[in-house]
Amino acid sequence: MRVMAFDYGTKRIGIAVTDPMQIIATGLDTIHPNQILEYLKKYLQTEQVERFIVGEPKQMDNTPSQSAIHVKGFVNLLKKTFPEIPVQMLDERFTSKMASAVIAQSGMNKKHRQNKELVDTISAVILLQSWMSMGDFR
Repeated sequence: MRVMAFDYGTKRIGIAVTDPMQIIATGLDTIHPNQILEYLKKYLQTEQVERFIVGEPKQMDNTPSQSAIHVKGFVNLLKKTFPEIPVQMLDERFTSKMASAVIAQSGMNKKHRQNKELVDTISAVILLQSWMSMGDFR
């Protein structure tokens, strides 16, 4: 079964997913928050997902950031709509900066590097890769 990760934002949600053997994390899409439930219901009709990973926004001192309340609302929505799929929060500090660095190093032109949807999707991939690297500590 797959694991799906979300980089939640009030304007966009970056989504990444593992392969069925949970070896590779791949960017899936970037969706507006108003469309996420419809998107997930359609996706789950054809794919099995065993866990949702949601980026937990924190400040440098480990306290919740201003966007934490929105993320908690999203987590509650996932739990209510898909009660059979566990939701796990994972520290997402630096994922956007890391995603921007990956894009900058990719050789893309300036227009593509400024694509915020791409940053959100890659942030979700980085989050999922972090979770996968935890191995037995998950």
